[in-house]
Amino acid sequence: MFDFLKGPILAIQDFYLLTGRALRNVTRKPHYLDDIKLQMDSLGVGSMPIVLLTGFFSGAVMALQMGRALQQYGQTGRTGTVVSIILVRELGPVLTSLMVAGRNASGIASELGSMKVTEQIDAMRALGTDPVQKLVTPRMIAIAIMLPCLTVIDDAVGMLGGWIIGKLIYDLDWAQYWSQCWRALLWSDVVQGLLKPFVYSFVISLIGCFYGLRASGGTQGVGKATTQAMVAASVAILVLNLFMGLIFVKYSGN
Repeated sequence: MFDFLKGPILAIQDFYLLTGRALRNVTRKPHYLDDIKLQMDSLGVGSMPIVLLTGFFSGAVMALQMGRALQQYGQTGRTGTVVSIILVRELGPVLTSLMVAGRNASGIASELGSMKVTEQIDAMRALGTDPVQKLVTPRMIAIAIMLPCLTVIDDAVGMLGGWIIGKLIYDLDWAQYWSQCWRALLWSDVVQGLLKPFVYSFVISLIGCFYGLRASGGTQGVGKATTQAMVAASVAILVLNLFMGLIFVKYSGN
């Protein structure tokens, strides 16, 4: 009667098993440091252009709209406060993670899926190499290190974009704007803004690896795994963002 539930339940079980193995391998040798550095460059530095563009234009649009709303109350000078809080708490981590997920979760799934269907992963096992330790753990560590860094860059560029629009449209004072941005932030905001992308990094890497390692059926299966990884990672980030936001609101009082 409930046979249709077997597939999803088995998939969730396999995902948690993969997650456990990947986390356990962090403390086990070999650590494949060269692979970690390579993935940090490919997945992290390679995502820099899209993060810069996303951060700049999101901050600019936010300043444009919030400045217009605040202008009705004669509080245009508070634009920096609103931009910094929204960017650091919510928009920066979420947008950065979604962009990185769109680029890298699909890329990881495509790369590992191609290795799976061409039996390269089976060859690794035959040679005594653990595919999870060689392929999954380095990508997980690399994104966990780079995504919070990318989020900080996104926030900074977003505030810069907000100031440029604020100066051009509302003639905001440079010193006032940046002073408002700085004074508006609390340590809880900074912690929240860094903890979120750190958690999302595991979602991006592990979901991409999970779908890649499950790919089957040739090139068509690789394409399907790529699409599933991107969609699943994006949805998981949005769902986690809600629950983490609720936790921070309840326990931090902000």
